[in-house]
Amino acid sequence: MAQSMTADNDNTPILISIKEAAKLTSMSRPLINILRIEGDFPRAVQLSERRIAFVRTEVMDWIKRHVAARTEVVA
Repeated sequence: MAQSMTADNDNTPILISIKEAAKLTSMSRPLINILRIEGDFPRAVQLSERRIAFVRTEVMDWIKRHVAARTEVVA
């Protein structure tokens, strides 16, 4: 992943590709698209007619919510 070229206190959202979102979530791109259609994944930013990206912090927050919502399986 490319390093930021701005100061650490810059509040500009960092956009990531669907490939990067898939890697962060350990999900496939088709599954991410299904979740997007169902409204269960962060909304994409339309960059061009055929290109989308996601706000990295929104994807990370989505991951954190899913980790926090898990339940422990009692053996």
